[in-house]
Amino acid sequence: MGTAIPLRIDTAPLLDRRRRALTDLRISVIDRCNFRCPYCMPEDSYPRDHRFLSKAQRLRFEEIERLARLFAGLGVRKLRLTGGEPLLRRELPELVRQLAAIEGVDDIAMTTNGSLLPNSAQALRDAGLRRITLSIDTLDAIAYRRLSGDRGEVGEVFAAIDAATRAGFSSLKLNSVIMRGVNDAHVLDMVDHFRGSGHVLRFIEYMDVGTCNEWRQDLVVTSAELRERIAARWPLRALPANYGGEVAQRWAFADDGGEIGFISSVSEPFCGDCSRARLSADGRLYTCLFSNDGHDLLGPLRAGASDAELSALIAAVWSSRDDRYSEIRGSTDTSQRRHVEMYEIGG
Repeated sequence: MGTAIPLRIDTAPLLDRRRRALTDLRISVIDRCNFRCPYCMPEDSYPRDHRFLSKAQRLRFEEIERLARLFAGLGVRKLRLTGGEPLLRRELPELVRQLAAIEGVDDIAMTTNGSLLPNSAQALRDAGLRRITLSIDTLDAIAYRRLSGDRGEVGEVFAAIDAATRAGFSSLKLNSVIMRGVNDAHVLDMVDHFRGSGHVLRFIEYMDVGTCNEWRQDLVVTSAELRERIAARWPLRALPANYGGEVAQRWAFADDGGEIGFISSVSEPFCGDCSRARLSADGRLYTCLFSNDGHDLLGPLRAGASDAELSALIAAVWSSRDDRYSEIRGSTDTSQRRHVEMYEIGG
């Protein structure tokens, strides 16, 4: 395992070149998904000859735990498990149990499409998972099936919500990517359904993550437009952020019907206080969702690098970070820039 290094708890935070601290790590546990959503891994345009990672190429649980512990030593307090679809990774509760034991980690969350959640929600909760974000882009059964690449049913989402609630996840985040002419007409129905449920519906602007989703600006429905539509029926009032670097802008219904959120990477970039690093299933460290390449951690780890050496490598990558893609989108020519695909590093 190499020489252990002390945690940096109560020391100065690790900052990048824009003075942004490293506090959040998103861990992709697998690059495979059982859905083919158009904004991430569309069935008709992702590379047909794409070879997903083999078991040997993926980080093992003990390797994920080791790296997460080193990230915690550098200031990370929140971990989020992503994919692909993370529940395709067998024995995931065991990984959660290992991560929950890391000193300094305050929160472990997971993002999932929910199709496999009913069988594991309780085990995940018992292992130490504290929050779940479910992806749900429409309540219309036909549209949901189409948006999943004909691989999912909207009833599975409701089953996932019920299972998560029974397991003790009292308030879920429900993420919906909105595309003009695809599912934007369904927004008010979704708001109507989840108002007062205790769950938080969050609308995400369609982003140019990866290259296979054939992103177009005219398909983006801005958060401002959605807020205007929603507020015309249910008046809203702005809420303060829960913490620095929170990606979603929070709004409450004026009649106390709960809250909703808006994630506005395209129209209102939040690069300025981004505190998130991403670890891919093959052990590459990405410093931005829109990165074109990552930094290899798996190679040095399996070559016998010590904890101190790995921690120094992570610190060097973050310290040199200068990413602000969403802020420069449109001001420079980024059309030919390759982006890592979302299914490789999660959302």
